[in-house]
Amino acid sequence: MAYAIGVILFALGIVVSLSIHEAGHMFTARAFGMKVSRYFIGFGPTLFSFRHGEVEYGVKAIPAGAFVKIDGMTPLEEEEEVPPADRHRVFWRKPVWQRTLVLIAGSVTHFVLAFVIFWIAAAFVGVPNPKYADYATGNVPAKLGQVSTCVQRTYDAKHPDRCSAKDIPGPARKAGLRAGDTITALDGVATPTYSDLADRIKKTKAGPAKVTYLRAGKTHSTTVTLVSAPRPTGGTVDNPTMSDVTVMGIVLVSPQQAGVSPTTTYGPVDGVPHAAELYGQTAKQMGQAVTRIPSKIPNLVSALAGHQRSADTPISVVGASRLGGETVELHAWWFFLMLLAQLNLFVGVFNLVPLLPLDGGHVAIAWFEKVRSWWAARRGRQDPGRVDYLKLMPITYAVVIIFGGLSVLTVAADIINPVTLN
Repeated sequence: MAYAIGVILFALGIVVSLSIHEAGHMFTARAFGMKVSRYFIGFGPTLFSFRHGEVEYGVKAIPAGAFVKIDGMTPLEEEEEVPPADRHRVFWRKPVWQRTLVLIAGSVTHFVLAFVIFWIAAAFVGVPNPKYADYATGNVPAKLGQVSTCVQRTYDAKHPDRCSAKDIPGPARKAGLRAGDTITALDGVATPTYSDLADRIKKTKAGPAKVTYLRAGKTHSTTVTLVSAPRPTGGTVDNPTMSDVTVMGIVLVSPQQAGVSPTTTYGPVDGVPHAAELYGQTAKQMGQAVTRIPSKIPNLVSALAGHQRSADTPISVVGASRLGGETVELHAWWFFLMLLAQLNLFVGVFNLVPLLPLDGGHVAIAWFEKVRSWWAARRGRQDPGRVDYLKLMPITYAVVIIFGGLSVLTVAADIINPVTLN
C-alpha cells in the first residue's frame, strides 16, 4: 500500500509541477497584455471546464501534464481567428524581450520549485547528514566503539565476534585499550582520522607498535603487539578473496553510538543556505549526467534483454515514480523530495535547449528574427520578416523523433528492468 501511495504522490507531484510550468507562461503573458484563451490540466477529452474572463480553464481526462493557449505563438496560427480588437495582443506582435520572458517563465517555475523543495527537505524533513557519511569513509577521529576479545585465525564473516580457544587474544584489548578511547598516533605517526589509522595499520608489519590515545581528555600511550591474520581483501561477500593483513582488533565507534543520525534538519532559516548548497551540487551533477546520456544508451538497450542495468542510466517519469514509491515504502521522504527536486531541475534546463518544439527553440528563433531585422535595417534592406516555421518542420520532427525515441526506450527499460533502491 505504501508503495502505491508513493507512486501516486510522485506522479501527482509531476503533474502539479507541469501545471505550475504552464501557469508561469500564462501569468507572464497576461501581465504583458497578451491574449490567453485556454489553460487546461491534462490532455484528451475534457472532463469539465469553465470560463473566467477571456480564459477557459478546465481539466482533461489524461493527467499527463498541462497546456496553455497563448494566441499567435507561431506564424502557423491563423490571426483571422482572433477578433480584430485583440489582434494587437497576439504573442508574436509583442516585443522580443516580453516574448522571451513569457517563454522562459515555465523553466523559471521549475527552478523555483526545485529550490523550494530542497528548502522543505533541509528545513523540516531532513537531508543526508554529512557527518553520517564521514563514518562510512572513516573521515572521523579514530574513537573506538569496540575492542575485540580475539582475532579469528579463520575469519567468520557471519560471526566476526565469535572466539574459540585457537584464536589470538585481541591485541588492543590485551594492551589495555578500551571502547571510548581515541587513537591519535601509531608508532609516532599522527592518525587524525580512522581512515588514516586503518591505512597506517595496513602499512605496519606485525609486531610491537606504540599507540598514542586519548582517554577522558588525557593523552596516554601503550604498546600493542599487532598480529597478522587472514581477512577479505576482494571478491564478493559469498566468495571473498582472503589475504593476510595486519590487525589491531578494534572497531570504529558507530554513528548510532556517537548519536549521529543518517539525516538532519536545519530549520527554516539555516535551511536556506543548505538548500542553496544542495541546489548547486545537484545542478552540477545533473550537468555531468546529461553529457553522459549518449554513452548510457547501449546499457539501456541491453537492459531490455535482461542484462544488468547500471544505476546511473537515464530514467523516465515511470521510473522516477517507481522510485518515489520505493522511497515512501522505506519511509525515506527526504529522498522522495530530492527526486522531485531533481526532476524539476532537469525539466527546467531541458526545456531551455534551443531546439523546437522546446521553449528554448522559440526563444532562439525570436532573437534570430530580431538580430536579422536589425542587420537588414543597418544595411538599408527590407525587413525579412518572420521565420518560416514550415521550413523548420523537418528539424522539429527530427528532434521529436530523437527525444521521443529516448523516452520510449527509458519507459520500456523502467517497466522491464527498472532501477531500484534495493
